Amino acid sequence: MKRPIAKKTTKYRSWTKEDVQMLRAMAREETKTSVVARKLKRTPTATRQKAAALGVKLAGASQRKRRP
Repeated sequence: MKRPIAKKTTKYRSWTKEDVQMLRAMAREETKTSVVARKLKRTPTATRQKAAALGVKLAGASQRKRRP
């Protein structure tokens, strides 16, 4: 008999005041999103979403250049 495959559960960490302060400080220094995420031990997507919710612009955001 085969064992059932265990589902992978995701445990969410809430953002602390220190996390938000660090995010804002690194955004002011124009640190890349990937670096900010690594230092905060979060995913780049979670970091971008929190920054957007706070109205903070992060450096290194992917912007497509249009060809003429």
